[in-house]
Amino acid sequence: MAGTGAAALARALLAWALLALPPALPQPRESPKVRAKEARFNTTYTDWVDANLLNIYAFNHSVRRNRTEGVRVSVNVLSDHKDLPVLFVVRQKEAVVSFQVPLILRGLYQRKYAYQEVSRTLCQPQTKAEVETQHFYVDVSTLSLNASYQLRVTHVENFVLRTNERFSFNATAAQPQYFKYEFPEGVDSVIVKVTSAMAFPCSVISIQDILCPVYDLDNNVAFIGMYQTMTKKAAITVQKKDFPSNSFYVVVVVKTEDEACGGALPYYPLSRDASPDEPVDQHNRQKMLEVMVSPTITSEAYVRSMLFCLAIFLSFYILTLLIGCWESCRQQKRKGLLAAMDSPSLDTASLLGHTRSIPSSFLGHATYKSYSYGSFGNGSSGSAEGTMDSMGSAEVPYGYAGERSLENVAGRPRVDSLSSVEEDDYDTLADIDYDKNVIRTKQYLCVADLARKDKRVLRKKYQIYFWNIATIAVFYALPVVQLVITYQTVVNVTGNQDICYYNFLCAHPLGNLSAFNNILSNLGYVLLGLLFLLIILQREINYNRALMRNDAHALECGIPKHFGLFYAMGTALMMEGLLSACYHVCPNYTNFQFDTSFMYMIAGLCMLKLYQKRHPDINASAYSAYACLALVIFFSVVGVVFGKGNTAFWIVFSVIHIVATLLLSTQLYYMGRWKLDSGILRRILHVLYTDCIRQCSGPMYVDRMVLLVMGNIINWSLAAYGLIVRPNDFASYLLAIGICNLLLYFAFYIIMKLRSGERIKLIPLLCIIGTSVVWGFALFFFFQGLSTWQKTPAESREHNRDCILLDFFDDHDIWHFLSSIAMFGSFLVLLTLDDDLDCVQRDKIYVF
Repeated sequence: MAGTGAAALARALLAWALLALPPALPQPRESPKVRAKEARFNTTYTDWVDANLLNIYAFNHSVRRNRTEGVRVSVNVLSDHKDLPVLFVVRQKEAVVSFQVPLILRGLYQRKYAYQEVSRTLCQPQTKAEVETQHFYVDVSTLSLNASYQLRVTHVENFVLRTNERFSFNATAAQPQYFKYEFPEGVDSVIVKVTSAMAFPCSVISIQDILCPVYDLDNNVAFIGMYQTMTKKAAITVQKKDFPSNSFYVVVVVKTEDEACGGALPYYPLSRDASPDEPVDQHNRQKMLEVMVSPTITSEAYVRSMLFCLAIFLSFYILTLLIGCWESCRQQKRKGLLAAMDSPSLDTASLLGHTRSIPSSFLGHATYKSYSYGSFGNGSSGSAEGTMDSMGSAEVPYGYAGERSLENVAGRPRVDSLSSVEEDDYDTLADIDYDKNVIRTKQYLCVADLARKDKRVLRKKYQIYFWNIATIAVFYALPVVQLVITYQTVVNVTGNQDICYYNFLCAHPLGNLSAFNNILSNLGYVLLGLLFLLIILQREINYNRALMRNDAHALECGIPKHFGLFYAMGTALMMEGLLSACYHVCPNYTNFQFDTSFMYMIAGLCMLKLYQKRHPDINASAYSAYACLALVIFFSVVGVVFGKGNTAFWIVFSVIHIVATLLLSTQLYYMGRWKLDSGILRRILHVLYTDCIRQCSGPMYVDRMVLLVMGNIINWSLAAYGLIVRPNDFASYLLAIGICNLLLYFAFYIIMKLRSGERIKLIPLLCIIGTSVVWGFALFFFFQGLSTWQKTPAESREHNRDCILLDFFDDHDIWHFLSSIAMFGSFLVLLTLDDDLDCVQRDKIYVF
């Protein structure tokens, strides 16, 4: 028994010892065999490799110092082992390139795409010797049991691009291409143009320094250098100063997907048996391209273009000075002729009580005939009931009497402001309000009826327009300048040229600015805006001097002179130039409002000035006007951000547009003498019942009604167009609404002015004709559409065009030139349109 127990104990100890021993290590695998062979260029090697075999191909070629030849390695794996790819490693003197086949590239949402055929161009190291033999090796290995492949190494034809010579080639996502370009002697800047007849597949063009490795795959091409996506066109301006070696690589990569260029995502098939992570074979996704490198303009062209730009706009200063001298000489001749007639001047005759009638030719207007305004034949300016005029009898026709003397103009007491309440004349505020109702609701109004407020009060009121817009300009422009400088810095540092929507075929850099020509062409807005301010300043000085002399014409004749809105218009034109230049530093989706904000302001200010001419007492205040313009800009931003394809937005905007049109129409028709309160519906129904049902009577203010009906038709049509078509460029659509309303009101003003027996003098007539012609040409160049941030950067470049003026300015620059001139001319039309009324009493000037 003892022996049996000892044996059992020994077996237990042995079993424990065996369990305590470490597990046996696996036997080492057999070392892979290495098969090396000398290989030659332009020979296709069909071979196989497995987990125990390493194939090495040794190549050598001669490299010359003054000649660069590209070397390209092309492989095609014939076996289908996606989980066990074949690895190719190219060992060179100063670089190592490795890639696996099938090559897996990722797209959007981490989609995988597999490529069986791969070609890569090797980065060529530089040599200092006259001739040097360089060796490189291609190692082929895999973990697969057996994988067959084909290998071919060739020299790249036309690896070095020649100036002004086109070269065509094919590229795929797994077979990128790149070429070398060397700056010729005396050339400091070139433009690389790449074109293709096919928009898709989407591709990327990159400019990289002569360094190894070259980033030529979809997942790394954006790492260094400058790059941009491409469909049919791409253009990159390259400056010699940015490349110390005086040469660079042009890299062309085809992307795995077209989404970056505005194309649709490919169908991603998923079978029941396939894994969601299974790569997709894109088969033959290739693109035919053509590249050409051309020198850009020289520094002399920059100087010539800047002098040309300055000469154009400074000529307007000279022309203005000449016209001013001519006008001054004409005034001196007039005074001399009056002195020869032994006649006192107009203002002196009025003040001294002379009764001699001054010929109408010296009054600045022809003899006006009796004119029936609307259905009105004879009457007076006092009231609709025919109250006798203060200067004549009721039998005098209601027209401009050229033979009528101004003898009592200066003796007439000045009517001060109703807003500055005179308690001797009115007992209560209700009496003042009643007086306003009596005057403003007359059927036929004269400017004197709406120019009753104190001139000092109105002057301060309208000066607020200028100070407000000056304040807005400062606070608006400073962050804008800072932001666009940041944009330009980001573009220069990252090299991503998809950030900014330039016309790359005509984008001339200067310093850190990528498109200096688009900035320079905005100089006209600033210079002509400043010139307009100087003209207004001169006019205001002359007017104030006339007031100090108690000139009867300045006191009681012509359209009341208020210059605040003119100053605001000139400032807005200058700011349009500054902010348009800022926008063109880096034009894109996020800063479009820089270019359009002051366009809305200019359109609004012009309408306000046109209305103010004959309605000085009831024009909108600066605060309400700028608040409305701010609301317009707000809708512009919201429309661009949320309006594209958004039905709800377009419905809301169209309703607001129509309601605002109706409210403004009511305000204009009743001259502000109506109230928007809880009883508005009752009053509307009452008017409809009394004027349309009980008795059919026409409108009291026929001309105003015609204007407002036409305005409502146009605005309702524009609202319907927006709701149905839903244009992509909402900012331009909103600007078109403002311009259409401005043109309608301006045409109405001209027609009514002529219909009232007034005339248009030579200078405003020439301005109208010239401005209309310039606007026509300007709009032609505007609608050329050289770029658009409504599309992807690659699609926008399809619209790019070459320069058309001095090899420096493109179509959009011509738009800047012509539109600045046209705006300046439009301002001059508003300024001089009623100069024919400077010697006509205000109670003889119609309101319309």
